[in-house]
Parts: sequence; structure tokens; C-alpha cells
Amino acid sequence: MVAGRPPSLTAERALFADGAPMVLACDEVGRGALAGPVTVGIVVIDAAIRRMPAGLRDSKLLPEPKREQLAPRAASWVRGYAVGEASASEIDELGIMACLGLAGARAYRALAEATELAAGAPLLLDGNYDWLSPSIEHRAQVITRIKADRDCASVSAASVIAKVHRDRGMRREHDDLPLYGWDENKGYSTRAHFAAIDEHGPSSLHRRTWLHEKEPFAEAGPALFDLGVG
Repeated sequence: MVAGRPPSLTAERALFADGAPMVLACDEVGRGALAGPVTVGIVVIDAAIRRMPAGLRDSKLLPEPKREQLAPRAASWVRGYAVGEASASEIDELGIMACLGLAGARAYRALAEATELAAGAPLLLDGNYDWLSPSIEHRAQVITRIKADRDCASVSAASVIAKVHRDRGMRREHDDLPLYGWDENKGYSTRAHFAAIDEHGPSSLHRRTWLHEKEPFAEAGPALFDLGVG
């Protein structure tokens, strides 16, 4: 059973009614993880968009098998999409907010290379802070919207595409280094993950500047890391 109410195209259609030739939508995943990249998905739709795929939701509301089923359907539903990432070492060097922009810029550049994007096309960004605009070369009209990943179908599609992309990457990393259980935790905070770090030390995939939060987690639960993020 799919959790949560379905998103809609209400916000997107309002932008089309205002004259937008296309609408972009963006969401990030992996922001709160201990290991692995932060990943940003961007999709583009136009006014000819068809009814959204059945069962589409924000990726956090979907079980993993459902996300895997939906990702290719979401990718074929939109006019174009791209995914960008920033690595754990980049996060350590630059900080998480800068790396959200870096990953977003990589996704935007890849999408622009694959799809002819209208100059100044509006871009729906989940959240209340625009971390994307300062990083992209051709400024989009970024519209922040709280819970856009839940309420806007295009942002839900970007969320699912980005989440499945990142999860598959973490499962590949698990195949090479199974000590940390990345096939299950995808790099997020769990007691088993912290126990593995205690036993084996951090890997090259861990965000080393974040591991000082390990002890508060053991005593009182996660403070910095929201287990539901991304």
C-alpha cells in the first residue's frame, strides 16, 4: 500500500497558465547520511504533460521496491531528467550546503546538455531555502516550496529518480565493501552502522567531518541526522 496522499500538477499547471513554456523540478536525497554522496535530481516537463504515473509519491513515503518500480516510469513520464552528485570528500572539504549546490549544478548542466531548456524557465525546489541558484550558470527562476516533494508531482518524480539512483550506488558500494551494511542503511545513521564504524573505522565513503556526532547518537539518538531525510 502506497503511503500518503498523491501529489498533483496544480502548481505546475498554474505556471504554464502564466506563460511558462516548461517547468523544472528539483529535489535532493542523501543530505543527512553519514556516508555516500548527496544526490540531486532535476526533471523538466512541458504543458503537454500526461497524467502522472499511478502511485507516484515523495520518495520518503514509498518502500524501496515501490520506488524501484516507479523510477523508470517517472523517468519516461517527464520530458527529460538528470542526476548530479557531490562526494563525501567534497562534503568534508566544502560543506553540505555548498555541495547541494554543486550536485544541483551538475544535474542542471547535464539536463541542459541533453534537453533544450527555455531561458528563465521556473524551477520548483523543495524546501524554503534556495541553495541552487548561486551554483548554476544560467539562472533559473527558482521557486521554493515547502513539501513540494509531497505536493508537486514533478518534484515527486525528481525525488524518486534521485533516491533510486543514490540507493543503487550505495548497493554497489556494499558489494565492494560489505562491512557497513550499506545495502540496508544506504549510508544513513543506524546503530549497526555506527557499530561497524567503531569496529572497522571510517571508510573513504564516510563523511569524516560528521562522525563526531557518533557519541550523542549512542546516548540519546540522532541529533544532527534525521533518519527520515532523503
